[in-house]
Amino acid sequence: MSDIFQEIDEELRRENFAKLWQRYGIYVIGLAVLVVLAVAAVVGWRAYQLRIHQVEGERYALALDLAHQGKDKDAAEVFDELGHQARGGHATLARLEEAALKAKSGDAKDALALYDALIADGAADPAYRDLARLMAAQEELKSGEPQAVMARVAPLTSSTSPWHATALEMTALAQLKAGNKTEARAVYQRIADDLTAPQGLRARAAEMTAALAE
Repeated sequence: MSDIFQEIDEELRRENFAKLWQRYGIYVIGLAVLVVLAVAAVVGWRAYQLRIHQVEGERYALALDLAHQGKDKDAAEVFDELGHQARGGHATLARLEEAALKAKSGDAKDALALYDALIADGAADPAYRDLARLMAAQEELKSGEPQAVMARVAPLTSSTSPWHATALEMTALAQLKAGNKTEARAVYQRIADDLTAPQGLRARAAEMTAALAE
């Protein structure tokens, strides 16, 4: 008897499944198709993004090669295009390179404008924005006001900044330009005593501290 009941139970299950499939099967198939399409879209998007990244890398390498050949104008044009069209790291690096080429050509005004635009770009990596601040200060130190240079690098002189030693050296140079020998020596001494600063920078600061004491 148990076999008969089991057969009846299985028959009812098959019948119920057939009814359910007849009613909802189209939705199951539709869902499966959507899953396949979604997976294909994700894979395709990743491949597209990879290709874009590769193309941007190739254009960035081309611009660097042009700069190494002394074709600064052509290189700056490619960097400018990348800065406006590329995404993420390549765009930021291109903006830095373009500004550096402007500075190299003597166009300090445009160089500082490019650096300041990157500094103000909240979407850019903070490390690159800080680097732009340092490079702008270096450019401004050539012909700008020492106080403006010190104000520019002041946010980076904290020990929490990875650029603090370089920012302090920039501050010391600005103090020297302003004729503040005592203040400059104090900053150099701070660098020389900083065990976290690069060894070469500490050695240079120690030499300057000794020279300014004479």
